Amino acid sequence: MKVPLLDLKAQYSSIREETRNALDEILDSQYFIGGPKVEEIERRVAEYSEVKGAVGVSSGTDALIASLMGLGIFRSPLDRDEPDEVIIPAYTFFATAGCVWRVGAKPVFCDIDPDTFNLDPDQLESKITPKTKAIIPVHLFGQVARMEEIKRIADSHGLKIVEDGAQAIGAVRNGLKVGNFGDCAALSFFPTKNLGGIGDGGMVISNDEALLKKVREIRNHGMEPKYFHKHVGGNFRLDAIQAAALLVKLPHLDDWGRMRRQNAAFYDLAFSEVPEIKTPKILPENYSIYNQYVVCVPNRDECMEKLKAAGIGCEIYYPLALHMQECFAPLGYKKGDMPNSEYAAAHSLALPIYPELGQERLEAVAKALKEAVARK
Repeated sequence: MKVPLLDLKAQYSSIREETRNALDEILDSQYFIGGPKVEEIERRVAEYSEVKGAVGVSSGTDALIASLMGLGIFRSPLDRDEPDEVIIPAYTFFATAGCVWRVGAKPVFCDIDPDTFNLDPDQLESKITPKTKAIIPVHLFGQVARMEEIKRIADSHGLKIVEDGAQAIGAVRNGLKVGNFGDCAALSFFPTKNLGGIGDGGMVISNDEALLKKVREIRNHGMEPKYFHKHVGGNFRLDAIQAAALLVKLPHLDDWGRMRRQNAAFYDLAFSEVPEIKTPKILPENYSIYNQYVVCVPNRDECMEKLKAAGIGCEIYYPLALHMQECFAPLGYKKGDMPNSEYAAAHSLALPIYPELGQERLEAVAKALKEAVARK
């Protein structure tokens, strides 16, 4: 049986007519940049996330950039000082580090908690220097980081927090949703996300209305009013056609999340008697949305080959820790500096978790992985 890692066609089939009607409305209006649909999705996502406001932007990457710029972490050509430092986990998608670099700041890598794959607060304090200005904890794979500890450390040093919630819209920790722990949070609407658009899209959410106002200006070249520029920003605008598609999907998000959690529970039970398969550890105070279901196995590459040969979709998120990426070689990190991140990069494997999997496919995935781990 073939099981794709993700099947967006299955999702689309359930909302096809509603989506097409929404897109036709945009096409008939010929209002593609900004406008009422963008304002509506901003309002609806803010309400869903239980924050004061939201600003739609062009991608999750641009949400991070606009957040950093909005918080004043941006080195202009007139700056003569050493760059600001921003602490980030060494194991996550590249954009988290790339955005820090692109605004002229220096990424400082911190190792991860080996159980949750999120930034380890126990190692955070040792990374702080007088140049540190912010921390970007990533809520990886849909589970919120240990934000109480991270926020306590950040507050004691006067540091800003940008939550990287690209994989975690709607994730909860101790009753609070993503976006309520830091100064702001960056969301992504890349098509593979739990709330995915029909192209690129993102959002900055926050309870800081002044910051939201600044980000709103930054996303449009820092312009307010028209042709008068308070800041140097960028073209970070969210398209109306993406907003329309997201408005169709948002009401389904919690149901889709519930189905993902049911699938995760099946895997947890199926693998519970296989010690070689390390299943995701979700902290008791967390509600994970399972953007990915990632296991660790000792013979990862062999398992991946066997799963794909059996028609089972799988993927490595991520095969090389950020501190080992070639582009960051000037920072001077070496192998062994972030052992937990390096272990995750060498052993992690993502399995299909999308809502429409169904029992037969779930059983096929579990059976294939157990056989692969056993080296049969």
